[in-house]
Amino acid sequence: MMTELASLQGRARIHAALGDPARLAIVDALTLGDASPGEIAQDLGMPTNLVAHHVKVLTDAGLVVRGRSEGDRRRTYLRLRPEALATLTPSPLTGVGRVVFVCTRNSARSQLAAALWSERTHTAAASAGTKPAERVHPRAVAVAHRHGLTLDPTATSHVADIVRDDDLVVAVCDNAHEELTGPGRPRLHWSVPDPVRLDTDDAFEAAYADLAARVDRVAPVITPAMSSGDHRD
Repeated sequence: MMTELASLQGRARIHAALGDPARLAIVDALTLGDASPGEIAQDLGMPTNLVAHHVKVLTDAGLVVRGRSEGDRRRTYLRLRPEALATLTPSPLTGVGRVVFVCTRNSARSQLAAALWSERTHTAAASAGTKPAERVHPRAVAVAHRHGLTLDPTATSHVADIVRDDDLVVAVCDNAHEELTGPGRPRLHWSVPDPVRLDTDDAFEAAYADLAARVDRVAPVITPAMSSGDHRD
């Protein structure tokens, strides 16, 4: 009985937190990708002190967690807790041409994300880096192989050579999100910890699981452009 009561109280806090239009707008913004409080304030046209208040309510309700940037340690990013997303459905992203995943070295996260996207959606995806490595990281190739995916160890690319005007660019690392500006600026940001920093199988498995969950969450709300020509039977 006490367990059921605690569950009801937790659900009630979530419903109460989502009962405010501003907080619901923040949750909608975070459903597809992560963002800093400042980015939320800018995107929603909301004062930063008001964003801070609403973020605290969402955090207390267990909907949002904070993580520090791996690029600029002074910055924090907000992300939704996956288990809180089951009943949240964002507005669809329509007219998407191709999905391009970007990280710094194009050696791990972006490669895995593109392979996952292609495998789960049966549509072409691409990946690139802001400072691409010469080769894909061996542990990325290995974790992909363990999950039935294939990565070309030599296929790394620079964003300038890959990104097109109609692409949906998804930054899967904080550095790429913070570096890219102008037309090539990522439309979505996934703050996935860099597995190369730890360089262990567990770290790469964690990155794979994080990316797989995000692909499964975002893919259903993507509506491809009819003229993209990227569908693969």
